[in-house]
Amino acid sequence: MAAPTDAVWLLQGVTSHERYVTRAERGALIAREPELGRPDATEAALIPVRKSDEWWALAQDERRAILEERSRHIATGLEYLPAVARRLHHSRDLGEPFDFLTWFEYAPESAGAFEELTGRLRETEEWSYVEREVDIRLSRADEGPAA
Repeated sequence: MAAPTDAVWLLQGVTSHERYVTRAERGALIAREPELGRPDATEAALIPVRKSDEWWALAQDERRAILEERSRHIATGLEYLPAVARRLHHSRDLGEPFDFLTWFEYAPESAGAFEELTGRLRETEEWSYVEREVDIRLSRADEGPAA
């Protein structure tokens, strides 16, 4: 895809298979994960994340141990489902400046839960490998009654 000529910033990512989840974790996520685009989920966050070279130098099992066994990333995320829907897009293999684009959607009454979730994740060992993040918040305007 060609970038728009007036674009200042273009982020690209692809959805992919889950790389760090076990079968049981995947089943739990599928069972609780809501669809994106729910009418009441008018708040969203896009958080592009780049991890360090040290993270990527680790073997897959070492990254999994940090991500889940020690940091409890998946288990923590499960606590906030279905209030906070999410989708992960991978960008690293596309040569993009971020490794992941994380997209979250939630209803306004779940904003506190979203802040708690991201706060907890940012306090983990896994997060010590994050070199850069940009936290972009969005709100969908109420379309109001049809004319």
